[in-house]
Amino acid sequence: MNSVRKVLIIDDDEINNFVCESIIRSHRFAEEVVSFERAEDALSFLKRSAQLKAEAFPDLIFLDINMPGMDGWNFLDEYRELPEPLTKHCSLFMLSSAVDRKDVQYARSHQDVKEFFSKPLSPEILDLIKEEYIN
Repeated sequence: MNSVRKVLIIDDDEINNFVCESIIRSHRFAEEVVSFERAEDALSFLKRSAQLKAEAFPDLIFLDINMPGMDGWNFLDEYRELPEPLTKHCSLFMLSSAVDRKDVQYARSHQDVKEFFSKPLSPEILDLIKEEYIN
């Protein structure tokens, strides 16, 4: 049984997105997985979803930090402008290969980020999310 309805992956690495999607599907973690290689495209998707019904908005987001163009931090700034009734029901996790201690600390202290996880996504990370963050 799927734990969440919709997961959004935002990472500029196409192979990482494929791996994440595969793990999420094989672990039956979500009914639907959508991925974007550009944060700008993901933000447009979220803005369109916000204009539709609440069910169109994802339940969970995995966000990379280091991406060309709009990076994860810029995305978070824009994400805060989306309607709070939608974002408060969406769990956002940083999933990154960033090794800078300041990035990890900042991610963990950011009010919209539930937790920072190091790549790659694993079934263990999904289990932890189920246990700690999903009703």
